[in-house]
Amino acid sequence: MRQGRQTDQLRSVVITTDFTDHPEGSVLCCFGRTRVLCTATAEEKVPSHVKNSGRGWVTAEYGMLPRATHTRSDREAAKGKQQGRTQEIQRLIGRSLRAAVDLVAMGERQIVIDCDVLQADGGTRTAAITGAYVALGIALRRMQRGSAMRPPVSAVSVGLLKGELLVDLDYNEDSTADVDLNVVSNAAGELLEVQGTAEHKPFTPAQLAAMVEAATRACSQLHLAQQVALDECAARDLARHAAAGASGGKGR
Repeated sequence: MRQGRQTDQLRSVVITTDFTDHPEGSVLCCFGRTRVLCTATAEEKVPSHVKNSGRGWVTAEYGMLPRATHTRSDREAAKGKQQGRTQEIQRLIGRSLRAAVDLVAMGERQIVIDCDVLQADGGTRTAAITGAYVALGIALRRMQRGSAMRPPVSAVSVGLLKGELLVDLDYNEDSTADVDLNVVSNAAGELLEVQGTAEHKPFTPAQLAAMVEAATRACSQLHLAQQVALDECAARDLARHAAAGASGGKGR
């Protein structure tokens, strides 16, 4: 037992929609003590490489607040450039989200997803992808482009620690793991990306297969949580519009 959960058990996952008011889609995604704010901004423009193609585009930016960790880190803007890790993670998020949407059905418009880590305790990139999918889905529905969404895409970390396979590593586990793997999967059980590193010990193809299998099982649970969050947000929007319509009708 690790911190009160089984080796294949996710941390407590909480997806809070409409966490902030202004974006087209806004989600606070929590994996245990890791908290990532994901906001989706719709823009009626696309990058130059997509212009006149009839396709839309989805891109992402990622960052950590200075006190997201135990000690303060300088803002990357203050340093004048992003770290390589930041660039790697935001490209991963962007690739994952583009696989979760029909870019042609979007039309020639762009959605920018901002993933800001409020508190980090391992798995920030996986929480960002999981929450960003929900923020993206909310934004597309509110843009009357909900049909562009494909089935849920989520991500989770897995690893080997002292020979034991663990799912959804927190910081203490991740920092000491022999093998660290991040898996992005869709609701069809297909893999979108697998990033694995032998931090301290090499791993076998059989161990890799076991880790990927455990990750896809965990992702299926995340897909259910994502769909629940999307459905609840849609129902809340419908109720709000109905209430606004009723209020308007009384004033006539």
